[in-house]
Amino acid sequence: MSEEPWGVEVAARYDTPGEGMFADGVIAPTVDKLVELAAGGRVLEFAIGTGRVAVPLAERGVSVTGTELSRAMVAKLREKVDEATIPVVVGDMATAVAPGEYQLVYLVYNTISNLMTQAEQVECFRNAARHLAPGGRFVIELWVPQLRRLPPGQDAVVWHTAPDYIALDTYDPLAQRVVSHHFRIGENNHAHLSLSSHRYIWPAELDLMGQLAGFTLESRHADWVGSPLTAESESHVSVYRLGESS
Repeated sequence: MSEEPWGVEVAARYDTPGEGMFADGVIAPTVDKLVELAAGGRVLEFAIGTGRVAVPLAERGVSVTGTELSRAMVAKLREKVDEATIPVVVGDMATAVAPGEYQLVYLVYNTISNLMTQAEQVECFRNAARHLAPGGRFVIELWVPQLRRLPPGQDAVVWHTAPDYIALDTYDPLAQRVVSHHFRIGENNHAHLSLSSHRYIWPAELDLMGQLAGFTLESRHADWVGSPLTAESESHVSVYRLGESS
């Protein structure tokens, strides 16, 4: 992974307090479920970012450590909490090693798809396994690829429109790659374009990655409050459990 897409400019506008993925209705059920799964143990967040989930989780009394590739994102986190409160190891989610053993490792908001090859995504599972105590859990929040929405003969899907923002995804089905295009409309109708690249993963493929690293799927729901996953669901929260040592 490259640190470049997550530099100073992105970090500066990443937080949207009270709105979008920072809305209370999004964060509260996420934190509630992670507190339940942690069961009083230590927790590790891969790609901790600016602490959207980790900070309120720490405020609930959970011992949280993070890994993060972008130093700019860590700098924004440090405006909220110090290193003693939430330690962070700089590095990507497939290779970074945090000290100690954890009861729970988690990845939220589609972050595993930032790893651009299948091999790196498998290594992310293996990295989670390295950090977990036997019987520990690895939780992934991930979107379901929306290929069903592709118009015949086209490779783009518009997934959000607003007066000041348009978002669309372009798909490469053979490589399982998607590029998200974010158009933000500013003063004088000038548009700023930012891009993010991802490798999308089908749920069944994700399960196989887990098996290769010693995990079994414990549960899968459409959201953090446990809604049933259906063919119409746009995302899922999958909980994997590491096999007990013999």
